[in-house]
Amino acid sequence: MGFIKGELSRDWFILRSLVSKDFKLKYRRSVLGVLWSVLNPLLMMAVLTAVFSTIFRFNIENFPLYLILGQTLFTFMTDATSSAMSSIVDSATLIKKIRINKFIFPLEKVVFALVNFCISLIAVVAVMVFFNIVPTVNILLLPVLLAYVFMFSLGIGLLLAALSVFFRDIMHLWSVFTTAWTYATPLFYPVEILPSWAVPIMDANPMYYYVTYFREIALWGNTPSLEQNLICFGFAAVFLILGIVVFRSQQKKFILYV
Repeated sequence: MGFIKGELSRDWFILRSLVSKDFKLKYRRSVLGVLWSVLNPLLMMAVLTAVFSTIFRFNIENFPLYLILGQTLFTFMTDATSSAMSSIVDSATLIKKIRINKFIFPLEKVVFALVNFCISLIAVVAVMVFFNIVPTVNILLLPVLLAYVFMFSLGIGLLLAALSVFFRDIMHLWSVFTTAWTYATPLFYPVEILPSWAVPIMDANPMYYYVTYFREIALWGNTPSLEQNLICFGFAAVFLILGIVVFRSQQKKFILYV
């Protein structure tokens, strides 16, 4: 029991140290520092709002808030999975020198992405204040949504981290895939404009449900149904289990390929 407690304590210390290191590296020599996590979504929202609300004229009430909610949540997922994917390869030197729980590396990247997302919520709050959107009690479900997206992102991150050790091309393909995934998710357009043949594809898109959940509780003030929660949890649980199984089955081989 003491050995297990000691292992957990060491892993927790390493996890905190890695998150702290990444945080310092991200904002090192930056004049605005952590403010970029707030300014980036605001600037992107301003550009996309100008393009899509003016040129395409989508009739979406409070479009900037609609946009930034989807944008920030999707960015959380892409940042988490992309950084987790390369975490084992990037930590090759450390893995070869000391005995360490390799699970920590992708986990730390997802935790760090969650920290950045929480900071970017300041931008979301600013937009809500600007449009006089008063959150309802349903906003208290935000931690539930974040748990779903965290599990989902960690599962994909573990899967990609394991596969990219053996197939480095995955690192290049994933960026292409996430770009396509961005346009396949209604971040800056209403889902109603999709043709009938695209509806089944949208139904199989986990991020569509997570983004919709975020808008339900922060923009429309609705309580997500039990079905919505089960779908969100189902996607998260399936990908997390898949990621853990693949990662654990391959982790002993990592040292031979990194």
